[in-house]
Amino acid sequence: MGKLFILFVVMPIAEIAVLINVGEIIGGWNTVLLVILSAMLGAFLVKREGVATLAQAQLKMQKGELPAKELGSGLLLLVAGVLLVTPGFITDIFGLLLTLPFTRNRIGEVLFTALNGKVHMSGNMGAGGFGAGGFGHGDSNQSAFGQDDDIIDGEYQDKTASSNQSTATDTSLEDKR
Repeated sequence: MGKLFILFVVMPIAEIAVLINVGEIIGGWNTVLLVILSAMLGAFLVKREGVATLAQAQLKMQKGELPAKELGSGLLLLVAGVLLVTPGFITDIFGLLLTLPFTRNRIGEVLFTALNGKVHMSGNMGAGGFGAGGFGHGDSNQSAFGQDDDIIDGEYQDKTASSNQSTATDTSLEDKR
């Protein structure tokens, strides 16, 4: 409740207060122009960084590696884009921090450390989080359940026998006829 209160009540009030103060200093129309320019610049930067991150992810996938760091960066760039196009200077500062590669990587590491153990993951992402090369330090060769084997258990029927005799074959040790 407290985090949502800050996000939806305190943050807009702080943004409005900053906009009013900046408007008193440089003028109302100049403030509006500055907000529009910051949104345009932010959209350009996020697009540029997003394309670079996508190219890095494709290179890793071509090598057969999991692009975990790139996926995390892409998520942070999505948040940065939302923050940068939201009118206000406070959100623009946070969005710009998420757009720049060196601050985005540090923020990603801090977020991963804070969320480690609180997020349930499934799939082949490794025990340590985002896997090899990502924000975490997991082993990307190990499955989510800690096994490295490819055992598949199942049953089958041989349909090649004559129509008068139906032969059922079971992979288990018991005869189920």
